[in-house]
Amino acid sequence: MLRDKMLAVMADVNAQVAEREELVEAIAIALLTRKNLFILGAPGQAKSFAINQFRARITGARQFERLLSKQTDEEQLFGRIDLSSLIPGGVPQAVLDKDPRYQEMCRSLKAHLESGKDCGDLPEQMERHRKALSALYSGEPQVNTAGKLPEADICFLDEIFKCNDGVLNSLLTALNERKYTNEGRTYPIPTISFFAASNEIPNFSDTQEKILEALYDRLELKVVTEEIAQRENRMAVLKNKQAGGHGVVSANITLDDLTAMQREVAAIPVPDAVNDLADDLLCVLRKDGIRVSDRKYLNYYPLAQAKAWLEDHQQVEPQDLLILKHYLWKKPADRSKVASVLERMCINPLQDKVDNIRAMAAEAKEDFDAAAADAEKPTAGSRALIKLRGELVRLYHMQKEVEAAAQTDAEKALAAQLLSDLEDVSRKAHETVGFTYAPLPQLDALQ
Repeated sequence: MLRDKMLAVMADVNAQVAEREELVEAIAIALLTRKNLFILGAPGQAKSFAINQFRARITGARQFERLLSKQTDEEQLFGRIDLSSLIPGGVPQAVLDKDPRYQEMCRSLKAHLESGKDCGDLPEQMERHRKALSALYSGEPQVNTAGKLPEADICFLDEIFKCNDGVLNSLLTALNERKYTNEGRTYPIPTISFFAASNEIPNFSDTQEKILEALYDRLELKVVTEEIAQRENRMAVLKNKQAGGHGVVSANITLDDLTAMQREVAAIPVPDAVNDLADDLLCVLRKDGIRVSDRKYLNYYPLAQAKAWLEDHQQVEPQDLLILKHYLWKKPADRSKVASVLERMCINPLQDKVDNIRAMAAEAKEDFDAAAADAEKPTAGSRALIKLRGELVRLYHMQKEVEAAAQTDAEKALAAQLLSDLEDVSRKAHETVGFTYAPLPQLDALQ
């Protein structure tokens, strides 16, 4: 199974590093969803090592890696002008590389030379074909992108925020649109994911560094690394290195495997209840002062699908949204708040909804009790009961939504208990003012 292959690669990488399970999973999620990943951490925390170990286990994928600095220019990332494309009668190397007939003649010529056989008129044939290509392509400036970013399936940009303004715009288009402009012509690039690392985040309040904010936003997934906390984990890595097992590859996947995995991930269903939960998460985070853009919210589901696929779920389940702890924060200071909201609402989301409904019922009952106790107003109790009935019917509708969303026996029992609690509130209120009790479904039908 494809899933087993991916899990084997993840386990193999985790065996080479310590306490990097979240990072390794985020790398897998990024590749499965064609997202970009940013890793923030101090030097020496195996950020680059973990990424490179994962990349080494994807066979057939063209790789590009660069340590960025202020001196890094666009040519180092995207390639240099092919001078032969500027010389009259010249042919761009990229044209020769992609021409099957010319390449076949090159292979034949090499075979003849290596065997000592007479080459015959093969060199003349090659020259005639080269002149024909020159007539078609000469005078069109082209960049030689061989081995550079525009031809890579996976890219790793270390110290990404050290790039200069000249490189920035080209990177923005590549990261966001998977496109590259070559001498005025724009081409798609095959990059599946960009991985980036840094030991700091720019100060976006600084006018000189604010320009980097757009680059930061295009790195959708974000993981923070720490020093290895447990002594036994440090010892395990140390002994592995001493035994010569550091970096040994024991599992891999092919690029075709990865493409097939991406198709399986995209086919994982996302139930309406999960979309509703994601919207609830959005509202809570915004209420807590954590800004989540509409664009980010509307693109949450591929990550949840990938998490569900890794967990072997047949559809996205509420707990699969926990992967969004690497997606919904922008400031490192917001990480713990985002994680707390996710854990509270996703581990048992119906419990959270039930608790909220039960709390609203208790508040409405308190208001009723206070109004009904007003001895100076003889009709206060009946008026308060009418108001309470309206609120309980509203909460009853919410309970029915919970009941419809319940999937497991435990969740169905939770919904049933909530209805019982609401009925109990209604029964006691009717008894207080001496009115005949009617179940909530009947009250709902009367309104």
